[in-house]
Amino acid sequence: MKKSKLLLFGIAFLVLSMISCHKGRNKLVNSWKVTAVEAKTPMPDSIKNEILEKGNLTFTKDGYVSGFLKREISQGTFVLTKGGKSLVINDETGTPYPCESTITNDQLILESDDMKLTLDKK
Repeated sequence: MKKSKLLLFGIAFLVLSMISCHKGRNKLVNSWKVTAVEAKTPMPDSIKNEILEKGNLTFTKDGYVSGFLKREISQGTFVLTKGGKSLVINDETGTPYPCESTITNDQLILESDDMKLTLDKK
């Protein structure tokens, strides 16, 4: 009896975790435009301006991402974990770019060790 209750609780927790991650992922799937760049480490104004001018990301339902941040991302992938609070973007070579993420209906904030980006839904 105790084991069946524990198993039931475990299944309910797993389902709830999957739903919360999926919900964050649904908010992320869209096209986003960089609207603010806040450098945490020294960064030339030319790089900030390039990110503001060209910066955008498009996330798809099947886990792919494309766009431009510090450089062009053409066939990257992404993983959203911790209920939408952690985002890892892998570029086409597999290099991971981890960041803390805050996702609302119309804004995405990505914070890494070297900068904080604010993106608005296109």
